Amino acid sequence: MQKVVQYIERHKLFSSDDKILVALSGGADSVALLRLLLSLKYTCEAAHCNFHLRGAESDRDEHFVRQLCLEHRVTLHTVHFNTEQEAKERHISVEMAARELRYTWFEKTRKACSAAVTAVAHHQDDSVETLLLNLIRGTGINGLRGIRPRNGHIVRPLLCLDRKEIVSYLESIGQAYVTDSTNLQDEYTRNKIRLNLLPMMQEINPSIKESILKTAEHLDDAASIYNTSIEEAKLRVRIPEGINIDALMQEAAPETVLFEILHPLGFNTAQTRDIYRTLDGQSGKAFATSGWRVIKDRDSLLIEPIQKVVKPLLEIKEYPYTPDFMIPRDRATACFDADKLKHPLSLRLCRQGDRFVPFGMRGRKKVSDYLTDRKFSLLHKERQWVLCCGDDIIWLVGERADNRFKIDEKTRKVLVISTTDR
Repeated sequence: MQKVVQYIERHKLFSSDDKILVALSGGADSVALLRLLLSLKYTCEAAHCNFHLRGAESDRDEHFVRQLCLEHRVTLHTVHFNTEQEAKERHISVEMAARELRYTWFEKTRKACSAAVTAVAHHQDDSVETLLLNLIRGTGINGLRGIRPRNGHIVRPLLCLDRKEIVSYLESIGQAYVTDSTNLQDEYTRNKIRLNLLPMMQEINPSIKESILKTAEHLDDAASIYNTSIEEAKLRVRIPEGINIDALMQEAAPETVLFEILHPLGFNTAQTRDIYRTLDGQSGKAFATSGWRVIKDRDSLLIEPIQKVVKPLLEIKEYPYTPDFMIPRDRATACFDADKLKHPLSLRLCRQGDRFVPFGMRGRKKVSDYLTDRKFSLLHKERQWVLCCGDDIIWLVGERADNRFKIDEKTRKVLVISTTDR
């Protein structure tokens, strides 16, 4: 079809010399895609995923695809997935598991067969339904752009056609197909949109699909400007630890900038709104997703991946104290009068209310106040290990020793404790 040729050229999806890996499910859309590209003399290979989600139908689809590729002398790549087990192990939906498995394998296969791109068979109706689905669920401007012609190495040459045109093309060439069993998105909601919502909208405007797609094109231009502005704003507000609050509040739409920074980390709109409301509040408020957390800390929002706190390894050696003993000056090493340590040593994270006597001082000081004076963030404070002798802290590991256990003129034995790399 000339319409497809023009669409490929307009969006520069691939060139006539490129090899195309076609995602082939056996359904009408993907079969039409393969037959169209072959008729246009493109070099194609095909990739088929068997997700084993519909019993015999999954195997039927694979058999059909094999016969189709054999008939047209197309190299076929196949893979079998235990999709339900994958979803269970990763605590995600079957739909999400299938999508991630599919696209990860497509990219691996594309590289292996030296294809320029992977072509998938989304069309205009898919784009309209996706836009409406996103609108119903709630979305930002990027969710109203419809389906994009290109996303990295994934291309969609059929976005210029609707479902009727695709079926009509297959009928005109006498090409059979199977019911597509790999469209694993929320079919229940999509069917409601396709069978109920769109017909009602067409009663008001018979050209509603065209109107929606034109609106999506306008929003695509607006989204490009929006995304450029957001990236520039991110550069202005980001600091190594997270976000500078003063810089964020100087932006024209600070909550939107905050959302665009946090949403890719798994924070939803409600969480972002709650975080935004804490910006002028006290330090210490924390928010988390399954992989990241955000903490309000003075003039910053600290952002870090959630990770296990690693206990430091300590090397302990004892030496006789002689006049020529050289006391190490690096923070990774601390020296103590061994005879002043009357109880077993233990290592733990610092706690609220912990106190010690910083080396060189006489009075007790809260560990939290000491770390604040050192300009340590809340995240750093949480990861501060302390070495204790009984109930007394003798060393903020890697920071400062306690003055009560220092070496003096009466010292006979020195205990040297150092942190070591794992």
